Amino acid sequence: MRLDAVRRALDGTLAAARERRGGSPPRVLDVGGGSGTLAVPLAAAGCTVTVVDPSPNALATLHRRAAEAGVSDRITAVQGDADALRELVAPAAADLALAHGLLEVVEDPKNTVAAIAEALAPGGTVSVVVANRHAAVLHRAVAGRLADARALLDDPAGHLPGESLLRRFDTDTLQRLLIDAGLTVELVQGSGVLTDLVPGSVLELDPGALADLELRVATLAPLRDVATRLHAMARTATGGPR
Repeated sequence: MRLDAVRRALDGTLAAARERRGGSPPRVLDVGGGSGTLAVPLAAAGCTVTVVDPSPNALATLHRRAAEAGVSDRITAVQGDADALRELVAPAAADLALAHGLLEVVEDPKNTVAAIAEALAPGGTVSVVVANRHAAVLHRAVAGRLADARALLDDPAGHLPGESLLRRFDTDTLQRLLIDAGLTVELVQGSGVLTDLVPGSVLELDPGALADLELRVATLAPLRDVATRLHAMARTATGGPR
């Protein structure tokens, strides 16, 4: 995974989890991450990772990637829906839970976030990445798709007919979802604030400068609030050791 605002936040959280656990590997729960895009690099970095995903094809890709990377022993694959997470994962079993690109497609995001919160150990963190409704409005307007931009703005869920996404979020709705699950929101930042807007020629000309600028604006409102994706980190209450 390249160093971006999301990875920077995850690295800090995992370092803190490793310290809390006295140097033992951080325990990661990746909900909906079946193909291993996040799980395999995290396992290679020394984490133990449980992946829950409903797709057997995605989990087959996960197994292949894990074998190629030599980390099969650090990854556990569980086939199942996020809606059944309580039946698939033990309570308080994870130091970090990932819900990247998940809440837009589940039937009941409130139930899913509540179940993820239960799977976190005391002091554990959930990392959520969601599609940003305001960015979708902006991008379609800039592309001349004004009817779609208006529809996205008018629909409370930020959904267009025929889309696979059931909903999009904005900064306020994402934070409220996490708070209502009893979590403390510690970070809300943008991913793709600038990199999804600038021409490809700029990316090729000086990718390092753009990546540095992206990191600097990730947490700055209002730029954060029009990023393609919103990333939030929220923590459970700290309790006794588990």
